[in-house]
Amino acid sequence: MTNRELFEKARGLMPGGVSSPVRAFKAVGGDPIIVSHAKGCRIWDVEGKEYIDFLMSWGPLILGHCHPRVVKALEDQLQKGLSYGITNAHEITLAQMVVSAMPSVQMVRFVSSGTEATMSAIRLARGYTGRKYIVKFEGCYHGHYDGLLVSAGSGVATLGIPGTPGVPEEIASLTLVLPYNNVEALKEAFEKYGEDIACVIVEPIAGNMGTVPPKDGFLEALRELTRKYSALLIFDEVMTNFRVSKGGAQELYSIEPDITCMGKVIGGGMPLGAYGGRKEIMEKVAPEGPIYQAGTLSGNPMAVVCGIATLSEVFEKNPYEQLEQTSKYLCDSLSEILSRKGIPHTINRVGSMLTVFFTDKEVYDYSTAKSSDLGMFAKFFRALLREGVLIPPSQFEAWFLSTAHTREDIDQALSRIERAVSSI
Repeated sequence: MTNRELFEKARGLMPGGVSSPVRAFKAVGGDPIIVSHAKGCRIWDVEGKEYIDFLMSWGPLILGHCHPRVVKALEDQLQKGLSYGITNAHEITLAQMVVSAMPSVQMVRFVSSGTEATMSAIRLARGYTGRKYIVKFEGCYHGHYDGLLVSAGSGVATLGIPGTPGVPEEIASLTLVLPYNNVEALKEAFEKYGEDIACVIVEPIAGNMGTVPPKDGFLEALRELTRKYSALLIFDEVMTNFRVSKGGAQELYSIEPDITCMGKVIGGGMPLGAYGGRKEIMEKVAPEGPIYQAGTLSGNPMAVVCGIATLSEVFEKNPYEQLEQTSKYLCDSLSEILSRKGIPHTINRVGSMLTVFFTDKEVYDYSTAKSSDLGMFAKFFRALLREGVLIPPSQFEAWFLSTAHTREDIDQALSRIERAVSSI
């Protein structure tokens, strides 16, 4: 069957024909592709067409698709059981790896998704401080938890949802939303609500309004103000943990949060998330403490061994300089292609995550990200797809590279991108 035929069948069985909204391609137009298989940095649809993949499952696949070490670990565990519902030895191994890599994390709790991690971290912060308000930043997406689905980026921005349908006003009113990278707004919020603020949750490198790095002094101000007012600082490193450095964005910028939320790379492509922090905070989590959180599949052995294999390869090979060089080469060359065509653009990049914005303005928050020409992005996306290059079907998402992307792969991708841009 063709992509279109299968998608029409899916639409009768699943809302929008998808299991996650952005996959429906509504923001970019055209028919979604239906994936058949993938290997390395390439993915194939059910019609047999090959794409060079810069989506990388939205970030987890830092080693690319079907890395031999990861596949072998999964095959071995498959013979031993898919799920136990009770603690397995692999959880302890992965916990040791996380704690050794993240200086701010002394204890960790595994969950099954990034949303579970952020939701649980918020509950922990409220329980630990006895306060009710949380602070988040406009355009930052922290999962689909009610209290965080306020002025969110990612798929919410892509679909242009104007409010928070299904979220009671009473819940939404407990979330204070500030502009990203705006220290003055942060100071004002703490001056007004500081004694009632439980925590600030932030993507230390925003990835859900597109890639937006922190300005100098922004993360430092977050750390200083939360300490001053005895609130907790939560880093949502679901995208950035083990992606931008071994110790995540907090290592890159030398800022230690109180709680860290993890996902994506930590599971290597399997459903796995985690949250962790200082021992005195994490000991408040049940069964050690009174703040309840649980999950039948938390610490699932298949997911955990996938994470162990992925992180073992990353820790041994330390590929971050290679990823930096490959990603810089892609961005520099892509900018040259767009400039020759006379297309206004700004490319934001941190390590192996990047976003092309179709604006000549600096992009440093959600407002400036929204200045991007969405019509041009949609044309760009469809043209790349025709030429066999897969990027996120949303202006407000990050591209990701992997160790499987060689210089030859990038050159081939750039050749396809140049053809695509010429056709716009």
